[in-house]
Amino acid sequence: MSRRQILAAAGFIGLATLTGCGSGDDGGDSKDLSKKRQGAMKEYQAGQQFKATKALSFSMLHNDNPVYPLKKNWLFWKEVTRRTGVTIKPLDVPLADYEKKRSVLIGAGDAPFIIPKTYHPGEVAFVSSGAILPVSEYVHLMPNFRDKVKKWKLEPELDSIRQSDGRYYLLPGLHEKPKSGYSLSFRTDILDKHGLTLPTTWDEVYDVLKALKEQYPGTYPWSDRWSTNTPFPCGALFQYLGQAYGVKAGWTYDNISFDTKAQKFVFTAAQDAYRQMIEFLRKIVAEKLLDPESFTQQDDQAVQKLLAEKSYVISANPQELVQNYRYNLGKQVKGAKIEMVPVPLGPAGPILLSGIRLENGVMISSKALKSADFVAMMQFVDWLWYSDEGQKFCKWGVEGVTYTESGGTYTLKPGISLMGSDPDAPKDLQKDYGFFNGVFTYGGSWELVSSNFSPDEKKFQDVMSQRKELPVDPAHPLQSFEQEQATLWDTPLKDHAIQNTLQFVLGKRPMSEWDAYLAELKAKNMQQLVDLHNKAHERFKKENG
Repeated sequence: MSRRQILAAAGFIGLATLTGCGSGDDGGDSKDLSKKRQGAMKEYQAGQQFKATKALSFSMLHNDNPVYPLKKNWLFWKEVTRRTGVTIKPLDVPLADYEKKRSVLIGAGDAPFIIPKTYHPGEVAFVSSGAILPVSEYVHLMPNFRDKVKKWKLEPELDSIRQSDGRYYLLPGLHEKPKSGYSLSFRTDILDKHGLTLPTTWDEVYDVLKALKEQYPGTYPWSDRWSTNTPFPCGALFQYLGQAYGVKAGWTYDNISFDTKAQKFVFTAAQDAYRQMIEFLRKIVAEKLLDPESFTQQDDQAVQKLLAEKSYVISANPQELVQNYRYNLGKQVKGAKIEMVPVPLGPAGPILLSGIRLENGVMISSKALKSADFVAMMQFVDWLWYSDEGQKFCKWGVEGVTYTESGGTYTLKPGISLMGSDPDAPKDLQKDYGFFNGVFTYGGSWELVSSNFSPDEKKFQDVMSQRKELPVDPAHPLQSFEQEQATLWDTPLKDHAIQNTLQFVLGKRPMSEWDAYLAELKAKNMQQLVDLHNKAHERFKKENG
């Protein structure tokens, strides 16, 4: 799931070209790269198998997922070495401590060379110390990365993660097409029983919920989840509802948004569209169509209500829909059917919020630049994370061993399961072989990204991919002293905005106090924060045309 936010910490429209070669784009270090080519291929190109000219090993931080804990004997490690001549030395860190441990290691100068699973703007904290590499200076060593950026026109997205020095410090996952993750799901057998159809707009969602409430007055038709371990309760719901209103909410919430009409940055939770979103949800809660416990309960409590037929509507992603809701409903409720709908449309029309074609990515430790095999390491990172062949390998494994492919259709070998696809299989692609690991598997061509879609997800994504992605926010990089100031204002403002969003939605605060709420935000330096970003935006336009 992409919770990554393109917070546009910086941008640089029309800065040095991505090719970098001979453009003076290498900060003076390019002269020295001739001494750092140990094990590198002379003529490495996009689409070519990378193979080190001598055996090499690189240290890498590994985010250990409890669903498939790291095993030393995974086929993944052995096969990487066989194909590339490189041995990965993973430093294993538990998922729960990953960001904290990463900061400690980088701060102490003990970080491995390759640091994946970093969500922008997580890299910003390490820029001023010089602990991580401005990777944009070295992408001329990465033909597959550059090829995808050019082919898929991802330059604006990359501009949005540049820092005030015009460089970016994260190699993000690159998607050919936007991929949506979350929406509402409905018990279709219950809808059929009462002559109701799946809704396509939020007004229709309201009508369906009203009709269900009339049929089952003792229940909340909708009880929701994804409210724990997130600053924004019901993070998924607010994310896709916000999209219908054209605002960043839920997991994608950011204090600062670009208003395309006014051509300036504004405070997200003070926008009129944000207020309209709140009013809509407030009405649904007030009429007892949405369970107020949705904003505090654990995920399994919400799912239990669905399985016990105490609710008929719940937020979903394609994986949860198939493996959790449908599978468990099938065991407990005879004839139960459940479907996920494309995100219902609202006032903003058929849109997708911008920036969702970048995913978490890889930082490179500055120490790596001092090593004699730096060029080979960059070639290796390029092949494993950004080549078609490397991405297919990370996702599906070894053809003939873990999967077969015919006409673009991938089939797991008998006896191997992926995320519950065959509950009785003795082997699991992630747990037993190390493939489909979130450290290595993200982004890619639509053909590859969609290669593991269930029929449900395919149907959902086909509709969503027709929607228009909003333009990426323009560049507004803060200088380091501004960044420090913004950080002090950001958190109290965000906390106040989220707290009051919930107060309004739950009816604990009347909408007549909206202006008072805006005044409270102003007292917490809302305007100063917005001005800071607009000043940065203007400065960048002026300096870079």
